[in-house]
Amino acid sequence: MRAFAPDLAARLPGFAPRLLPPAGSPAGPARPAAAADEDAARGTVVDRRGRPLRDLRLSVIDRCNFRCTYCMPREAFPADYAFMPPAERLSFAQLLKIARAFTQLGVEKIRITGGEPLLRRGLENLVEQLAQLTTLAGKPVEIALTTNGALLAAKARSLKDAGLQRVTVSLDALDDAVFRRMSDTDLPVARILDGIEAARAAGLAPLKVNTVVQRGVNDDQILPLVRHFKGSGVSVRFIEYMDVGGADRWSDGDVLTAAQARDLVAAAFPLVPLDQARGADTAIRYRHADGGGEVGFIASVSQPFCGACTRARVAADGTLYTCLFATRGLSLRPWLDDHACATQLAQAVRQRWAQRDDRYSELRASPRPRPGKVYPTVRMSLVGG
Repeated sequence: MRAFAPDLAARLPGFAPRLLPPAGSPAGPARPAAAADEDAARGTVVDRRGRPLRDLRLSVIDRCNFRCTYCMPREAFPADYAFMPPAERLSFAQLLKIARAFTQLGVEKIRITGGEPLLRRGLENLVEQLAQLTTLAGKPVEIALTTNGALLAAKARSLKDAGLQRVTVSLDALDDAVFRRMSDTDLPVARILDGIEAARAAGLAPLKVNTVVQRGVNDDQILPLVRHFKGSGVSVRFIEYMDVGGADRWSDGDVLTAAQARDLVAAAFPLVPLDQARGADTAIRYRHADGGGEVGFIASVSQPFCGACTRARVAADGTLYTCLFATRGLSLRPWLDDHACATQLAQAVRQRWAQRDDRYSELRASPRPRPGKVYPTVRMSLVGG
């Protein structure tokens, strides 16, 4: 496959549409009836659009030590903000019970989120227990974690030893001034880079860096990030700025599309598209033509992928959400008492997932009639990303 650069697009018929399809095209192919029958035979569940339940994002805490402007802006989350008291958080036993129930329904990957999950004391103990779970096929459940990286250097080795397999670090800039402005923290970028290096040294792989790109804010950081991680074994993924979390001033004009970010990278570093069955994968991946690793682009706004979404989210308060943009969820606490078994909990989740018809991003009006969010969303620090 020839390397991709913007001036080659016209000479590769069908290339761009196949990888970043035009706006308005289906987010994913409809699942055939035979696939749904196979899921049912395995004991798994599909929603009203034929999407199976494969991924669980498990939030362990609603606190965060950053105040990122697009997620938890300080004006909405001041120092005295009333986060959940520790006594109200789900216990590790309850979190494990939830995870076990979801694996009964076909979940194969559990991602630990927050808030900032490394703020949860003793997280290694939970990881160790989750790592003992198996899928319906008898394989180990994949355990991953998303973090801002501030505490990762001190935790990477113990998390790996506990059974964590992979980690994704959020990093929106290499320039200290841009990073501090976006994260609203006094920490230097070097602190995050130290965490990434510690994770790499501990063998947490594949190791990914997620960058939310805002036009005119940190789009000048795209090439420095690619350049820094090229050849390191770390894959950088650029995410379109979404109207979620604390992005109350969101506007279409703030979005640098995945295609635009890709073209920018490809002009400096020739890229080759990776052959991939995208499925529920959020990123469209490329490799550097010279063998320097991978880069990914997540077109969550311009090319939504609702049609292939297999992710459920359980918030730190025990509420199940079937979409990142959901405003209402199902409290799982009634099934978390000692007298209720994981099978009963799984049945409650099965019933809720079977009713699922979420596809907000596909239905999003574009262009927006006015700046700002036009759809209320659950607090991101509570439900996780």
